[in-house]
Amino acid sequence: MKLNWNVDSSWTLFIDRDGVINERIFDGYVLNKEDFIFKDGVVEVSKSLFSKFKYVIVVTNQQCVGKGLIRMENLENIHAYMMKQLNQYSAHIDLILVATELKGAEPFKRKPSKTMGYMAQDTFRDIDFTKSIMVGDTDSDIHFGKNLGMKTVLIRSEEITSSEPDLVVDSLLELNQLL
Repeated sequence: MKLNWNVDSSWTLFIDRDGVINERIFDGYVLNKEDFIFKDGVVEVSKSLFSKFKYVIVVTNQQCVGKGLIRMENLENIHAYMMKQLNQYSAHIDLILVATELKGAEPFKRKPSKTMGYMAQDTFRDIDFTKSIMVGDTDSDIHFGKNLGMKTVLIRSEEITSSEPDLVVDSLLELNQLL
């Protein structure tokens, strides 16, 4: 089965980090690169998947910074490690946007707020949300995408969700096969 979304090189892929790119630590946080473990198949499929899109943008809620569990500099080091590993497979991420505040705190950038989407659009003015896909593993990811008019893809996980995404898959590999 192939999706009839007509994805081409003018589309944008918005993608959550924890639970989609790397293993999510339930009841905890990725606080160093040793805790950052890619989900099975992500590194290998990333070149094929990411190359289908004009832009690939990671949008991630990281309240561990707001809680004082990790400094922004250390979070940036984790992201540099992630990018280095993906670059070895010729997979490119264009932008990483991070919401570091606590749930409910100002400024409200956390998904499902539209803010990180608008920040991406400020960087890449030609982003069209109707030609974008949001991939995540939580209701806030799906609501973020829907709030901006994107197609939405839920990656199944231990997370209990109630949102209605456009598509539910087990992995990025499965998504790549459907596009």
